[in-house]
Amino acid sequence: MPAAQTWDSVSEGQEFETVEASDSQRLVIWAAASGDFYQIHYDDNFAKNNKLPDIIVHGALKGMWVGKLLDEIAGDDGWVKQWDVSYRGMDIAREDVTIFGKITKKYEQGGEHLVDLEVGVRRKDGSVSTPGTGTVRLKK
Repeated sequence: MPAAQTWDSVSEGQEFETVEASDSQRLVIWAAASGDFYQIHYDDNFAKNNKLPDIIVHGALKGMWVGKLLDEIAGDDGWVKQWDVSYRGMDIAREDVTIFGKITKKYEQGGEHLVDLEVGVRRKDGSVSTPGTGTVRLKK
């Protein structure tokens, strides 16, 4: 889990990572919180009968993991101004994924100290299933 950052402590090209695990219990909890009870997310037999290798992670949960990473970078004194992800592939449950962010731009605008980031969810094989972008306001 990355520590909160300040404007003076970051630079373009800086990278952040955290690993997330998705067991069936976590997916059932997310289903209850989100209202997405499609069985491919928690029922092994249903998923396999629908030609999936195993249960799969909810797309919105992956988006929230990215939001959580940005929130950790912002810390209590910063702010996540925006983030967006695109769901480009399924992630199999019970396989750890890496949530990543890389600062692509550091700038000041309207009196705010901002960083733009390339963000996403990366599988063990290095492919990115959920690419996106984010902007975080940091404390000076």
